[in-house]
Amino acid sequence: MSETRETMIKRLRMRSMRRGIKEMDLILSAFADAHLAEFSDEGLALYDRLLSENDHDIYCWIGGQFPTPPEYLDLVTRISAEAEGVTRPA
Repeated sequence: MSETRETMIKRLRMRSMRRGIKEMDLILSAFADAHLAEFSDEGLALYDRLLSENDHDIYCWIGGQFPTPPEYLDLVTRISAEAEGVTRPA
């Protein structure tokens, strides 16, 4: 049985707020609440894959400490633009 779009968005929001490190909880839950409803199905699938990555890697991609894998570059750039003050001083 496949997951409905509504159920997928709820699951992704929950996964966004229950990460391994508090900074990622703050960054990803705010982003998910603000944007997941407007994502295409492909965008939701990409975000789902991003959430499967290691929290410390995602945090370093968002903060610019590590290069972001090309697959996630546009998404991470978008998340990073809204993470000002959490990953680095505003």
